[in-house]
Amino acid sequence: MGMVSTVGLVLHPQRDSKEAIDTIVEWARKRDCTVLGLPDEVGRIDCSAIAVDAPTLVRRSDLLVSLGGDGTMLRTMRLIAGRPTPVLGVNLGRLGFLAEIDVDELAPALSAIDEHRYTVEPRMAVRAVSHDGRMVTAFNDIALVRIPGDGLAAVSVSVYGEPFVRYSADAVIVSTSTGSTAYSFSAGGPIVSPTVEGFLVVPAAAHSAFNRALVLSADEEVTLDVLPTSGQLALEVDGAIGGHLGPGDRLTVTALRAAARVVRLGTTTFYERARRKLRVNGSAEVD
Repeated sequence: MGMVSTVGLVLHPQRDSKEAIDTIVEWARKRDCTVLGLPDEVGRIDCSAIAVDAPTLVRRSDLLVSLGGDGTMLRTMRLIAGRPTPVLGVNLGRLGFLAEIDVDELAPALSAIDEHRYTVEPRMAVRAVSHDGRMVTAFNDIALVRIPGDGLAAVSVSVYGEPFVRYSADAVIVSTSTGSTAYSFSAGGPIVSPTVEGFLVVPAAAHSAFNRALVLSADEEVTLDVLPTSGQLALEVDGAIGGHLGPGDRLTVTALRAAARVVRLGTTTFYERARRKLRVNGSAEVD
């Protein structure tokens, strides 16, 4: 008997994952292993999968399998945040950063996991708590983003309550090292190894004289205060709207170490994926 007796599936909302699902269901059937899915997704899965709500899926699964791309993987990690359950990312379509394998590698990957032939990479999250007690958790980034036509994001950044910098920008992004290849990267932030335990504060299209990013340790706490001169801002959590903030509102952001654990089978490295995805080649001068 392997370690996996219950597999939980999380699906991309549109992309066809029938081939992957069939592989998982067949693998599970041979091992007398239970397959769980979410109620609004299980209709797209073979009838042998059992529909359960998200808390039950999280509680009962020995392994979560994300079928989609990075967005599905981020959603799966947010579902499981804070639990040791490993997450296997299966890529449907474009190359991603978080998914470990493609569909054709799925059957051997499941067997490798069942036989403990894999490693787990801890992934940090960032958690923001608003002044009114609402809490959001992100594995890529939390961003305060200007609403077009409504003025810039004017945000004061304090570390442990000590004011450090005021940005005026299109957005102020708080990113994990994982998220350094996402929104932060497009705003000019550095590529950070996923094994670095820290987080970034990056302004996008800053109008302030100081337009550099900050890198903080996982132990530090950062406060974002929306200044009186700011427009209304959207709060984006891993790219999805998580609320709105206006002048006088405050977010306190901290890091959560090892909030999720991603299965690695050693097929590609972070640097290989980054080179391919971000087209990192370098200057014509060196060729």
